[in-house]
Amino acid sequence: MGLREHRMKIKRKLRIENLYIRNFFSEFLGTFILIVFGVGVNAQTTLGKSSAGEFLSVNLGWGWGLAMGVWASGGVSGGHLNPAVSCATVILGRLKFAMFPIYVLGQLLGAFVASACVYGVYYDALNNFDGGNRSVIGTTATAGIWATYPQSYLSTLSGFGDQVFGTMLLVIGVMAITDRFNTAPGSNMTPLAAGGLLTVIGMSFGLNCGYAINPARDFGPRAFTACAGWGVEVFTAYDYWFWVPLVAPFLGALSGAWLYQLLVGIHTFQEEEETIIPLSIDSKDLHQHSSMSKKSTVVEMYADHDVL
Repeated sequence: MGLREHRMKIKRKLRIENLYIRNFFSEFLGTFILIVFGVGVNAQTTLGKSSAGEFLSVNLGWGWGLAMGVWASGGVSGGHLNPAVSCATVILGRLKFAMFPIYVLGQLLGAFVASACVYGVYYDALNNFDGGNRSVIGTTATAGIWATYPQSYLSTLSGFGDQVFGTMLLVIGVMAITDRFNTAPGSNMTPLAAGGLLTVIGMSFGLNCGYAINPARDFGPRAFTACAGWGVEVFTAYDYWFWVPLVAPFLGALSGAWLYQLLVGIHTFQEEEETIIPLSIDSKDLHQHSSMSKKSTVVEMYADHDVL
């Protein structure tokens, strides 16, 4: 047996055939990459007291983190990396409901583990910054490195609206980027466009409460800080703010999905007998299609893996 045949044999043995497990690991890795870069740039900027980064660095870090996360996971699960996006795909019939909790679990655990990794890397810097006193509010507060918190002037109602609006913009943009009947980017540019979208949302609407617009991005790291020394205050601070970035993005994602479909999606030209993979295809069917044709672009793959 040659070396190539030996590698193929090992690959076949390691390959996960179960669709649920495969998508779980894909969403786990994609979200891990998003959070490890995003929280990492937050940590460097905060602990370096802006000498090692600024708000633009934060926006670029999150944007590139999303792009890399989607590049890593898009070929298997579609690279949702966001429970609100996954929920919208379920409502639109592009993701089976039974798959939804698998996606969310992978996303939450990926965010939690990434948060732990950033904590380990910056442990000494944290102690140097706050003297070992982990706090949520104050001049040496560090909980905001991991989860989002509102400005002191922001009301809960306004913050809720902020998260709905930001997530709506995100989903409208993602739907446009992945709509092959519109002006979607070609080939592997889709993840890069998604990263640019997140960057511009942060640059435009990041002031009020940090543009979480992703329940996994906020709750996973928040849960980690609760376990790592910050305590239950991460949930009770700012009048129990934690529920806002956990709930509001779902409403924003659904609003964005339906708004795009109503105003643009249903009006784009679509041939009645379309030979490209239909948007309702699931991941298992995609692998069957891939064996028959090698002409699918990454944009098509990204959409056909049940991404908005």
